[in-house]
Amino acid sequence: MSTQAAQDLLDRSFLRDPCDLNGKNIIVIGGTGSFGRAFIDAVTHRYKPERLIVFSRDELKQFEMQQKWNQPCMRYFIGDVRDADRLEMAMRGVDYIVHAAALKQVPAAEYNPFECIRTNVQGAENVVRAAIRCGVKRVIALSTDKAANPINLYGASKLASDKIFVAANSLAGKDGPRFSVVRYGNVVGSRGSVIPFFERIIESGRKDLPITDPRMTRFVITLEQGVNMVLSSLGIMMGGELFVPKIPSVRITDLAEAMFPGCEKPLVGIRPGEKLHEVMVTDDDARGTLEMSDRYLIEPSFEFWNRKAQSALNAKPVAEGFRYASDTNNEWLSVPQIRELLERERTKKA
Repeated sequence: MSTQAAQDLLDRSFLRDPCDLNGKNIIVIGGTGSFGRAFIDAVTHRYKPERLIVFSRDELKQFEMQQKWNQPCMRYFIGDVRDADRLEMAMRGVDYIVHAAALKQVPAAEYNPFECIRTNVQGAENVVRAAIRCGVKRVIALSTDKAANPINLYGASKLASDKIFVAANSLAGKDGPRFSVVRYGNVVGSRGSVIPFFERIIESGRKDLPITDPRMTRFVITLEQGVNMVLSSLGIMMGGELFVPKIPSVRITDLAEAMFPGCEKPLVGIRPGEKLHEVMVTDDDARGTLEMSDRYLIEPSFEFWNRKAQSALNAKPVAEGFRYASDTNNEWLSVPQIRELLERERTKKA
C-alpha cells in the first residue's frame, strides 16, 4: 500500500451527507456508553439541537456526563429499554433516535441468556413500538459484526434486533418512522475491546501479551468514524438499509507488536463463542448488497424497498460471491499504521 493510500485509510471520515441536527430533538438510547459519549460530544460541537436526550439506566454515569455536557439543550432520562412506558415518555416530541443500548459482553450473555434477550431483543421491540407511537422521523440502531453468521448468543440477539428494526419499516406504514441499522466492528479503545486489556497488562509490568490465536484478524474503526457513520447514515437513509462501513483489518499479532514491540506472545486459545475472523457482509447477504464509495448497503428483502431510489447515492451491486470479512479484506493496517492510529486516539483523549 502506498503512503498516500495508507494515510487515506487512517483519515477516512464517513462524513458523506451528514444529517442536519440543528433545531432537532434527538434521543440517544444507551447514551452513557463509549459511543453515546462520543456522539453527544460531536453533536454539541457541530450542531445546535433543540433537545439532546441521554437515556440510560446508570445514574452515576449520567451524573458524570452532566459535569461535561450541561448545555441548555441537554436532557438526562433515567430509564431502561426493557421499560416500554418509560421509553415512550422519553420519546415525546423526538425527531431522531440513535439506539446504542445493548448487553455486549459475549461471556456475560452466554451465562445470562434471559437478560441478554430482554435487553437486546425485547428492548429493540420496545424502541420500535415507542418510536411508532410517538411519531418520530428516523431511527438508527447500532449493530455488530457478531450479528453476521452468529455463533454466540450476543450475536444471535443482535441479528434478531437488526431484523426487528428492518421489519419495523413495514409495521410503521407509509407515513411512519423510518428505521435503519449501522453495523461495524471493533472500536479502537472502547470499553471491553482488546486494546484497553493489553494496556492494563503492559502497565502491570508483565513482559508478555496473551494471544488467543496467531491467525486471528479483526476489523477496526475509531469512535469518531463510528459517530460520523451514524450521522451520515441518518442523512442518507430511506428506511430498511443495513449500512456497513469500509474499514481496515488488523492481525492480532500486529496489534500486540504495535503496542509492545518485541514482547512475548503466549497462546491462550480462543474463548467460547469467539470467532477467528469477523464477517460483516455474508455470502448470502451479498445477493442484496450495494457498494458505495465508503460503505456497503445491505438491502431489506421487503416490498417497500425501491432500489432505483438509491441511484442518487451511486450505489452498485457487489460482485457474485462477494464476502466482506476481516481475513479477506483488501485494506490492512501495518504495525507502524496501528501505532499511528493508537497515538492519534491517545492524543484525542488527552
